[in-house]
Amino acid sequence: MSAAEFVPQSRSLTTLSRAAKRCEGCDLYRHATQTVFGEGPASARLILVGEQPGDSEDREGHPFVGPAGKLLSTAMEEAEIDRSEVYVTNAVKHFKWEPRGTRRLHKKPSAREIAACRPWLDAEMEAVEPVGIVCLGATAAQALLGRDFRITRNRGGTDRVSRGPLGNCDVASVSNSSRSRGRSA
Repeated sequence: MSAAEFVPQSRSLTTLSRAAKRCEGCDLYRHATQTVFGEGPASARLILVGEQPGDSEDREGHPFVGPAGKLLSTAMEEAEIDRSEVYVTNAVKHFKWEPRGTRRLHKKPSAREIAACRPWLDAEMEAVEPVGIVCLGATAAQALLGRDFRITRNRGGTDRVSRGPLGNCDVASVSNSSRSRGRSA
């Protein structure tokens, strides 16, 4: 189970985004509305990586447009970071959810699903070639730094990408979605 066969050789973000729409590298595509690929300039110096699209992102087709995305935008404004100059994406490109009445509630992707989606994240990092990567939560950090990474142990620290060609600096943070639900990760 891997998205590798769906990832084109091209490292054009437009080509990658178009190809991702046809990805069936894991079973998550079966219940998601659509693929939610990363967005931002290829010249971005910074990539922000979340866990997966949420309900709003799945419906709208864009990353970080729901409650956690609004919190992220506010935090970026306060830090004087221009969101239009940052590339935003998720470790997993399809929304994993479970029904609860009429609502679709977030369900954490499995390690297998995260690993299956890793070729897309690697391709995005290769296309953008950022100076730094910020992991928004434990799942994003584990996707890049390995399953042993723990927010509670590594919060605020930096580490190197454990796989891939870049070796960029990664920074782990508390997940925006957990903050928007009033919890800390």
